[in-house]
Amino acid sequence: MPFTKKDLPINVDAIKGFLADDEGEALFAAASESITLGPCLEVGSYCGKSTVYLGAACQQKNGIVYAIDHHRGSEEHQLGEEYHDSDLFDAQAQLMDTFKEFRRVMREAKLEDTVIPIVAASKLASTNWSTPLGMVFIDGGHSLDAAMADYRAWATHVSVGGILAIHDIFPDPTQGGQAPYTIWKLAKASGLFEELPTVNTLGLFRRI
Repeated sequence: MPFTKKDLPINVDAIKGFLADDEGEALFAAASESITLGPCLEVGSYCGKSTVYLGAACQQKNGIVYAIDHHRGSEEHQLGEEYHDSDLFDAQAQLMDTFKEFRRVMREAKLEDTVIPIVAASKLASTNWSTPLGMVFIDGGHSLDAAMADYRAWATHVSVGGILAIHDIFPDPTQGGQAPYTIWKLAKASGLFEELPTVNTLGLFRRI
């Protein structure tokens, strides 16, 4: 039987986030395939929806997931913006704070022994990084500067044969922001990767 979201240890539909079912299942498959080459790393965990898919796959094979997020929200999550969620706003600090919700989700999904949260900006977390990675999933900030920083920080750490995944690929600018699509095009033109079939808005590559 193929894997579906019903096989996850938690009701993924109840987790805040912006990941379609087919994208999550594709992440699970990619992580399952690539974990023998090194740990999985995601940039942009938010409340942990994608992390649950990645973590469940890696846990089955005694692998780990590095989950990088400053947990202050992306540009579109800030106060007054389109995707702001008041439940995730720390009124005392006047800042977004998704880390408490992320930790709750990891606890309920029984992934605390598999997922290593790194609460930092992506570029900072990459400083002196030397561990080869079986998979990198980029789903961080959608400004061009943020997306470019994520790609430059992590793409070359993917092991040969490993997977690079980039979320929110919209070739048509009327359907979504262009920054993830820009780094998808960079990966395609880089000579480092072969393109795999896109799943919904999830772009996939294999390191060659």
